[in-house]
This record gives sequence, structure tokens and C-alpha cells, in this order.
Amino acid sequence: MCVAVTFEGPARSAIHALKYDGVRRLAEPLAHLAALALGDTNWSVDMVCPVPLHQRRLRERGYNQSALLARALAGPMKWEYREEAISRVRETETQTHLNAQQRRENVAGAFVAAPALVEGRCVVVVDDVLTTGATLGACAAALRAAGARRVYGVALASAVFADAGMGVFDTPGLP
Repeated sequence: MCVAVTFEGPARSAIHALKYDGVRRLAEPLAHLAALALGDTNWSVDMVCPVPLHQRRLRERGYNQSALLARALAGPMKWEYREEAISRVRETETQTHLNAQQRRENVAGAFVAAPALVEGRCVVVVDDVLTTGATLGACAAALRAAGARRVYGVALASAVFADAGMGVFDTPGLP
């Protein structure tokens, strides 16, 4: 798991502008922060894909902010970008008001990966904000079920909790 910044202050404002205000041009500089954070990982990576949005949410927003970040990250890292490697097959409620257990239950089984694209490959999944790790964990489970050899998670920002026991790093399928 690699996280570039803490989800507060200017980073929070920039991510909100990208995600909710349509300021798509922020994807490239924000992805640059993630690329800097990845500098010491030495991960062996075959491809990168974003956490997918459900089709209804994609139509409402008009774009997937995680896809913008993943595509902007793929170039400088020289990784193959495959948005279609994983898809969201079940609509889920927004996670913003759910606790860690509810988040895991909410996204369980919500994703399916394409075996033809991921089997035997090392895949990086990109998300904008890591809160409990439930979404990245569910994506990792789908990728592993489709035969991915290894799954890495990259989040632009991580939420800050007073209680460190939120379970971020005990997510199945994530290193």
C-alpha cells in the first residue's frame, strides 16, 4: 500500500475540487504526488487500473476521478493503463457515513476483474482517498480471484483518525 498525502488542508481541497467540482486538470499534479511517494517501493508492476465507479455514478459525475489519477500516474511510471481490468458490478451506497465494518460489507462482491487482462500479472489499483481500505481490499479480492499474481494499492490521500485501529492494513489481498 502506498499513500501520497494526508487527506487534510490543501490536499483535501484539491481532491474535492477534482472529485466534486469537475476540476479535472488537477489529476496530473495530484498523480505526480503519488508518483513521488512510489519512488521507494521498487514494486514490479505489469499494469495499473482505477477503482471503478458504478455506471450510474459515472453518468452523474461525467468522469471517474480515480481513472484520471491512474491514467496520469501510468505515464511517468511507464505502466500499462487498463481501465477495463476491473469493473463495478453492483451499485453501492456512498461510504462517507459508514464505519469500517459497514464499508467492508457495502463493497463486498461489488467488483469483478477480467481474467484475460489480469491473470498472472502484478496490478496496481488506484483510488483517490483511503479511509478504511475496504474499497481497495474489495478490488484486490476481485483481482486475485481473477488470477492476478500480486495486487498493490495506491491512494492519493489517507484519512486521519484519532483511533489508529481502523483496520487499514489488515485488508485481505493488500500488502
